[in-house]
Amino acid sequence: MDMPAIIDVEASGLGPGSYPIEVGFVLPCGTPFCSLIHPEPEWHRWDTDAERAHGIRREALYMYGRKPAEVARQLNDILRGRTVYCDAWSEEGGWLALLFDSARSKKRFRVQPLRALLSEDQAAIWDPVKERVGKELACARHRASLDARVLQMTYVRTLEITRSPLSGAAITPPRLS
Repeated sequence: MDMPAIIDVEASGLGPGSYPIEVGFVLPCGTPFCSLIHPEPEWHRWDTDAERAHGIRREALYMYGRKPAEVARQLNDILRGRTVYCDAWSEEGGWLALLFDSARSKKRFRVQPLRALLSEDQAAIWDPVKERVGKELACARHRASLDARVLQMTYVRTLEITRSPLSGAAITPPRLS
């Protein structure tokens, strides 16, 4: 079964002024990647609700985060020419654009909404299946590579369910690139 490459970006908050604090992805073969991002000097907005949700303190970004240019280079090196999918395309696309702008680098991979891969049958069962997968993977924290893994496994599980002879559906999703 083809599995999509999934990317997830955690941010300092939602809305204007927020910035990426962690990026993670899972390749079709299951290989994960995750990196904290060192804030740029002009990145100031910090939401304590986001900090609680991610379990990432701002100080940890300064201690363990990689500079945006390094993270952008790693993403391009690994994802070059691929299409990766995310569940919050407008927000995550914006945070990736900010990351690459700060790195003064061009993104060498495509980011598409995960919804583009889903059949209507998959979309209809997505939320409860995602919740179940999250519990199975014991996702206590909201972190980028773990969130990407949950999304990838939810995609696989919803595809299996909708293709099952018992479901009455035989869905053929678009080919992954």
